[in-house]
Amino acid sequence: MLLGASTTLAPPPFHVWPMLVPGLTALVWLIDGSQPYEGTRLLPITRRPGWSAFVVGWWYGTGFFMAGLYWISHAFLVDAAVFGWMIPLALFGLSAAMAIYIGLGSWVTFISAPSGLRRVFLIAIWWALFEWLRGWAFTGFPWNLLGTAWTNAEAMIQVTALTGVYGLSLITALAAAAPAALGYASISCRGRWSFLIILWIFPAAVWIGGEFRLKSAKDDNVEGVRLRLIQPNIAQRDKWNPQLSGRHIEKLMQLSRQSVSIGDAPPTHVIWPETATPLSLSTAPRALRLVAEAAPVGGSLLTGAPRQSRPLQGPRKIWNSFHIVTAEGGIVETYDKHHLVPFGEYIPLKKFLPIPSLAGRLDFSAGIGRRTLAVPGVPAVTPLICYEAVFPGRAKPDRLRDRPGWLLNITNDAWFGISTGPYQHFAATQLRAVEEGIPLVRVANTGITGITDAYGRVIVQTELNKDAVIDSGLPVALAEATWYGKHRNMTFLIVTLLFFGISRMSLLFPDE
Repeated sequence: MLLGASTTLAPPPFHVWPMLVPGLTALVWLIDGSQPYEGTRLLPITRRPGWSAFVVGWWYGTGFFMAGLYWISHAFLVDAAVFGWMIPLALFGLSAAMAIYIGLGSWVTFISAPSGLRRVFLIAIWWALFEWLRGWAFTGFPWNLLGTAWTNAEAMIQVTALTGVYGLSLITALAAAAPAALGYASISCRGRWSFLIILWIFPAAVWIGGEFRLKSAKDDNVEGVRLRLIQPNIAQRDKWNPQLSGRHIEKLMQLSRQSVSIGDAPPTHVIWPETATPLSLSTAPRALRLVAEAAPVGGSLLTGAPRQSRPLQGPRKIWNSFHIVTAEGGIVETYDKHHLVPFGEYIPLKKFLPIPSLAGRLDFSAGIGRRTLAVPGVPAVTPLICYEAVFPGRAKPDRLRDRPGWLLNITNDAWFGISTGPYQHFAATQLRAVEEGIPLVRVANTGITGITDAYGRVIVQTELNKDAVIDSGLPVALAEATWYGKHRNMTFLIVTLLFFGISRMSLLFPDE
């Protein structure tokens, strides 16, 4: 469990990459040491050595996820009197459930090869495959993938334009587990070091390839577009206080109207974060007329807002929405969040789980799916509301003809206070830009707000929990979709099949 927890020093915001090595190396050795339980009081399955390997991986995973996801506890402290009691259940329950993936990876590694070099090779393959499975099974939770450890190294993340982040996780796991080979005394010293060096060639090649790709990268911006990103920094406990709603809108308007520096172009588009307005703009015409004044002439205001069904349209429904608002025409486009957060925005199996939702008494309804929206005066955009931006391969519509000119992630990370959560969230969105070859603009209530270009280079970003206004150009998207943008995770799955084939080659993995 402690080994798993120590591994979380590699992902953002710490980026201590070497901590991956003792974590995964020791995990291989612990799997090697799995032995059948000799007692008779437990279930038959627990007397099998494979069960011991599963338990080792499960405890490792529990430590990994509890240390990496501790920040979810902050959300339950916003209203501690109502939700505080749920912290142990939520943190341990989520971590224990996610740890099953690592437990299964450890089990299948144990049963698919004897101890030795082949097992070192296979642990990395199964780790990456179970990350991929975790990314979509049961609605998916692809958080803190191993590949995100490299988001502060621009050259390393370029490979995600080909394989996606799961491919980078595979390469990372191979390199991190490789030193386990040094512990097998039955293999010659030369054989052990040769194996280690061969596996370390993979990340070295990725780094060199990334450097070459960046040498040809351009820094062009879309002509005539100037974005203004607003980070209002409104505390979550104040956000939905009806007595403060007028003050919140006034603050957003004030930040939006700030004068520009001498010599800079005025903003053409203003962007507010997720649920920036406490009112449903689609059913509150007075509030809509007020916030429309923040839209520059000839441009637009892009904002998150709750949306509710109109009276007499059946049972009341609410959506977590994104609107494009012009000063002249009001709301011209709307997108409703379609990938909702379980237990945060709705309660799964609500009939059987009578527990309150953090979002309120009424569950949010899901939208129809990803969309590319036309925006006056700027290339078409695909909005991603909060959690939707962490899913590899699902950052834009599937049809290439719907490929947007930019991605926009609006979010409210105020739920998570000063913690590692917002940094991890920002890093995940950074990888979506490289994978798709499309710049990503991120606007957060309390941070982190920023702009990432089509190569994953962070152009600008704010500090956490600060009022902030960013005026910036919009980087151009790559002229053509990346390989990953066209083929999604197919390349990663083909590579893993190839690696499985390599693991069966006796020449490379002599019997110990």
